[in-house]
Amino acid sequence: MREALIVWGGWSGHEPEECSVIVKDILEQEGFKVYVEHGTEAFADPSIHDLSLIVPIMTMSKIEKEEVKNLTAAVESGVGLAGYHGGAGDSFRDSVDYQFMVGGQWVAHPGNIIDYKVNITRPDDPIMKGIEDFPYSSEQYYMHVDPSNEVLATTTFTGDHAWWIDGVVMPVAWKRKYGEGKVFYSALGHQAKEFAVPQMQTIFRRGALWAAR
Repeated sequence: MREALIVWGGWSGHEPEECSVIVKDILEQEGFKVYVEHGTEAFADPSIHDLSLIVPIMTMSKIEKEEVKNLTAAVESGVGLAGYHGGAGDSFRDSVDYQFMVGGQWVAHPGNIIDYKVNITRPDDPIMKGIEDFPYSSEQYYMHVDPSNEVLATTTFTGDHAWWIDGVVMPVAWKRKYGEGKVFYSALGHQAKEFAVPQMQTIFRRGALWAAR
């Protein structure tokens, strides 16, 4: 049986504990044995190198040098990493090693909760199979992203809330390699209720399965 670790904490506005329960249920449905830990200390445990998958749900917060060193080494050796929204894309603002692994970092969400559109750019990819462009209501993430990411979906900013980014096409979901490990990220999922959006949950579920060793 494959084993997964969910680590939750950080800013409470993203409902990390509630989301950890939902993600645990998703992974258990897919046959994983799931461990759930609160706080970054779990990242320093040598046993994470034996896992199939790690899911960080940790907006902002801090990570110690030994924790991020062990985490990135585990992924580089082949452990999968799957994350979403601020729980993975805005986790440790002062850790460039973590950001290098994930492939991006949140920097803004102009207008806060708004209506926008998600465009599927790789409909041929198994993660996106059968999913068409769809409307979404949440924070539209503006991110600094790694050009080596394999982008699966994008969104286009209108400029209504920051005129100078009008027409900017921004990655919403991507997959990438980090050493021997596979990393999946989706910018969707501001709060727990967004897992009720079929496209959002399906994209995360498939992305996690793709990333898992």
